[in-house]
Amino acid sequence: MNEDSKAYREKKAFFEKIITLYGRNVVIEMLQDKSIEIHKLHMANSNKPDGAIKKILLLAKERGVAITHHDKNALSRISKNAKQDQGVAIDIISKSYAHASELQKLTSYRLIALEGIHNPQNLGMIIRSCAAGNIDGIILPKKNSAKISPLVVKASAGTLFKLPIYFCEKLEDTLRELNGADIYALSLDAKESLYDIQTSEKTIFVLGNESEGISPDVAKLCNKKLIIPMNRGVESLNVAVTAALLAFMK
Repeated sequence: MNEDSKAYREKKAFFEKIITLYGRNVVIEMLQDKSIEIHKLHMANSNKPDGAIKKILLLAKERGVAITHHDKNALSRISKNAKQDQGVAIDIISKSYAHASELQKLTSYRLIALEGIHNPQNLGMIIRSCAAGNIDGIILPKKNSAKISPLVVKASAGTLFKLPIYFCEKLEDTLRELNGADIYALSLDAKESLYDIQTSEKTIFVLGNESEGISPDVAKLCNKKLIIPMNRGVESLNVAVTAALLAFMK
């Protein structure tokens, strides 16, 4: 590998770990948490240096964070949410954010893979339950999924950076590459109960869209099906509740 290629890969790997958040309260929260590594703070030129903006600037100065000023349109391209960014965005270096290819280096894991989870509150609550329970990480596709956002941060209640999140473009591509793993789909027509299984060294539970469930392409890659036994005619649970049950399995 030549030096140019090596430098490009290192640069790409660095920026893949960048998560951009926005909103004044969220930015203040990130700056106040000394355990979170900050890459850069983005500010709109139109911000008046008082109130929350003044506090943000003081915190950034205390931590020696680089600040870049932009016009409103440029900032909205960075935040990707012009209506709610409040003139500020911040780049976080997440040490727990890694490409799903890293999973191939692991000899054992218990993971939850998400497909089509669009509700940011559900995503945040799933992250919180997995961080608290017996899950080693979450596989999160970049496409057709909720993005890491202030709503996810809030719903995760401070656990977002405590659990490895493995990102990928398409979930089916990642599942194909993880040879030797038991991949479980939660299904109403399954015969095996969630509470009766003995998990292997490599176990992946797949949770699908809030209303449509797992897509046919992903379902084909699941080699086992599980059902959660329920009483009183209840057919299904919220996806975040299901994740919590999986997270605390022994």
